[in-house]
Amino acid sequence: MEPTRGAETLNRLATQSSPYLRQHAANPVDWYPWGSEALERARTLQRPILLSIGYAACHWCHVMAHESFEDPATAAVMNELFVSIKVDREERPDLDRIYQLAHQMLTRRGGGWPLTMFLTHDDQRPFFGGTYFPPEPRHGLPGFASLLREVAAYYRTHGAELRENGAAIVAALGDLNPPAPATPPQLTAEPLRQCRSALEHNFDARFGGFGPAPKFPAPGSLLRLLRDWRASATASVPDLQALYMTTLTLTRMAEGGLMDQLAGGFCRYSVDAQWDIPHFEKMLYDNAQLLTVYAEAAQATGEPLFAEVAGRTADWMLAELGGPDGALYASIDADSEGHEGRFYVWEREAVRAALPAEQYAAFAARFGLDLAPNFEQRWYHLRVSASVEAIAAAEHLDAASVERRLREASAALLRERSTRVRPARDEKVLTSWNALAIAGLAVAARSLGRPELATAAGMALDNLRARHWQGGRLLATGASSGPPLKAYLDDHVFLIEAVLELQTVRFRAAELRFATELADAVLALFADAENGGFYFTGSDHEALISRPKSYSDDALPAGNGVAAYALQRLGYLLGESRYLAAAERAIQAAWPVLLRYPQAHCAMLRALEEQLSPPQIVILRGTPGQIEPWRQQLAAGYAPHQLVLAISSEESALPEALASKPARPGGATAYVCRGSVCSEPVTTLEGLASSLQPP
Repeated sequence: MEPTRGAETLNRLATQSSPYLRQHAANPVDWYPWGSEALERARTLQRPILLSIGYAACHWCHVMAHESFEDPATAAVMNELFVSIKVDREERPDLDRIYQLAHQMLTRRGGGWPLTMFLTHDDQRPFFGGTYFPPEPRHGLPGFASLLREVAAYYRTHGAELRENGAAIVAALGDLNPPAPATPPQLTAEPLRQCRSALEHNFDARFGGFGPAPKFPAPGSLLRLLRDWRASATASVPDLQALYMTTLTLTRMAEGGLMDQLAGGFCRYSVDAQWDIPHFEKMLYDNAQLLTVYAEAAQATGEPLFAEVAGRTADWMLAELGGPDGALYASIDADSEGHEGRFYVWEREAVRAALPAEQYAAFAARFGLDLAPNFEQRWYHLRVSASVEAIAAAEHLDAASVERRLREASAALLRERSTRVRPARDEKVLTSWNALAIAGLAVAARSLGRPELATAAGMALDNLRARHWQGGRLLATGASSGPPLKAYLDDHVFLIEAVLELQTVRFRAAELRFATELADAVLALFADAENGGFYFTGSDHEALISRPKSYSDDALPAGNGVAAYALQRLGYLLGESRYLAAAERAIQAAWPVLLRYPQAHCAMLRALEEQLSPPQIVILRGTPGQIEPWRQQLAAGYAPHQLVLAISSEESALPEALASKPARPGGATAYVCRGSVCSEPVTTLEGLASSLQPP
């Protein structure tokens, strides 16, 4: 056990970069981080490995830590029988991905966090696992310490059997990477149609969202429906149901407890179908993706609520997760003072005491304080329960007066809430999540007309380029006390898309070159040259029991889907056939699963859509004063299949595909391209408007 600090003994996790690992530094468990020291220790002692995977904002991870990992008696059993390894799933999504899949194969149940897996001592193959285990038998689960003894005893007496089972699991993991079809499939729009049908089948027509509780925001599905509606806009019968499913869901989420009604920002998911009570952790990746959805929905519909929510989400993200150098931190915990949600919930009398009577009346009606408590039979978690118009009618006021009282009451309660013990913030800087945030900020800057959000996005990108791009290799996290973590597929391709989104608000040739460097790294390190598609880990990554290649979305869009989409757009923009070919092969490799489960592959469906109908690329050239009004005019409409770059005539070192499209002397010039075919120069805004095909 090492090192020590005063009288307190700390284990090896004290020197780790991950805040989650450091949370366990004072445990009496002899924890190791994943690495050669731990794996060699297991081989030497011939003890099985207890692998525990979680993350800093995870409520049940904290519960298991308090109940078991902080308990000296339980820790003594772990230390005697196992080599215990703690992993932050946000730093090591490769390990989490492999062992979550293994857990599902072993238990025939879905996984989650904390993930508790038992591995063979010499080759890290899984033989048993679960998620949360209580300290004593409860809810059909065994007590953790008893389970540890039983697992260790079974490992000693049934090693050969367990080794066979582990080999079968590894073989099954390998089968998840299917070989390329003998004949390249004929790509059609059939998966797009099937996905649209499946989403409507799973739609909750009363509360919005998809499926029963617990209910997740599903930003990829909402963006898919928005695109379905837009694609049908010029048809004889527009798909208004797709638009309705999107707008109802966005409205219910914005009015429910999933959104922090005082400060903004979204929690992870709702435990009920009504979006009333959330799981209170707040993640950068959720808010980044929801920022994109609300900003695009505001642009598509003109709905003020969506623009307001997008703006509040961006502001919350920058205020609460923004670092001093422009980077964005990972998450805010669900717990404070040992209780989930304590920071966010209220007692009715505390609110009444904090507000003047007229403010309280409006606030209580608006957010449900005049109803029964909705959190643990005592507390209120704020959600919209009455419209401003209904409150105005009941109070014999105009709507503006009610809105003013609500603003004043919210400000007062925010000040009151700021005196509470705040939930912990995980200040890891993750490349992939920052890339999602950069893209979201860029979309919001374009859709809402807020250039300061593009400035913030540029600062975050500058941080990643300065700190996470080292010697031509991208890192998954920033500088740390341990060895650098090489970036995964998601880090690279999310960042390519983010750079492209940012160029639509303001163009930087150096950033576009960075995107091509990332794209070249993707082809060199991640491409499956034999079967198409991309592995999650690079060819220079640590060898693990499996090298996954996933096409399905989860809380994040699938890396293969984003890779195909971003490489396709970059390939069309620059005339780079290598990118286009790699994107097409990824879509072809995913074709069987696209046909079987299209609704689980929305990121890849976006790439398929632009494979079937290439995006419309508009290049504007001229002085900033000449081309900025044209860019703003094009940005005013919702056109998801359009990419607009306004490039100053003074910009140098452009790639040939862009340098060959010069500005005419004395005025702005536009070039409209579809796939590899570009128009003649267009020299008037009216001419440009008439030349644009419906996207």
